[in-house]
Amino acid sequence: MCDQHASHVSRRTLLTAVAAGALAMPAAPGAAAEVSGSNVMTPDAALARLLEGNGRYAANTPSYRDFSAGRAARVAAQHPIACVVGCADARVAPDFVFDQGPGDLFVVRVAGNFVNTDSLASLEYGVAVLGAPLILVLGHSDCGAVKATIEVMKTNVVLPGHLPMLIDAIRPAVDLAEKARAPDPLAEAIAQNVRHNVRRLEQAGPILSDRVARGQVKVVGGFYDIGNRKVTLL
Repeated sequence: MCDQHASHVSRRTLLTAVAAGALAMPAAPGAAAEVSGSNVMTPDAALARLLEGNGRYAANTPSYRDFSAGRAARVAAQHPIACVVGCADARVAPDFVFDQGPGDLFVVRVAGNFVNTDSLASLEYGVAVLGAPLILVLGHSDCGAVKATIEVMKTNVVLPGHLPMLIDAIRPAVDLAEKARAPDPLAEAIAQNVRHNVRRLEQAGPILSDRVARGQVKVVGGFYDIGNRKVTLL
């Protein structure tokens, strides 16, 4: 939230407008948003761009990037094409996974890629103020946070510090996975964790649920396989 929006309005004024419901920001069809202009991508176009970028990354043919290009424009404003709720796992960096450049993604990361009040507020900012038309919740293979939650629920061990907060956030997904009786409990819990947070975001009022209902914003879930580097939608 450090950058100002393209209209030279203060952040305080923008946030006041969001609270008053003044920033409807209808999505309009168009090509890929450039950092120098407003974001006009549709949710489907943004998703297609992310999946195309992941295809390049998985094939080890990423786009050549001159990180000095567009730097001056990025000082003035940001126009991300998508918000990504990702895991803090060091092997899962969304900008690389989707082969996007500086300013393209508005990323919220926490171990276990779940949504809490702070991350929800950040996503509301990304959608209502920055105009991102897409939110992608991205889980990944062999997630340590989900694995730890499964172990804690089995053994009732008490973790130190604030780690129990992670367990509590992921516990609903593990419960759903246990009910599914899947052959791979960890993979099922990872998928259920993504789906659970997608549903939370779709229903999160007043900002996100309203834009989802209008078709201005889409919330989707994805699974990143660290081994083959591919993202599949859930």
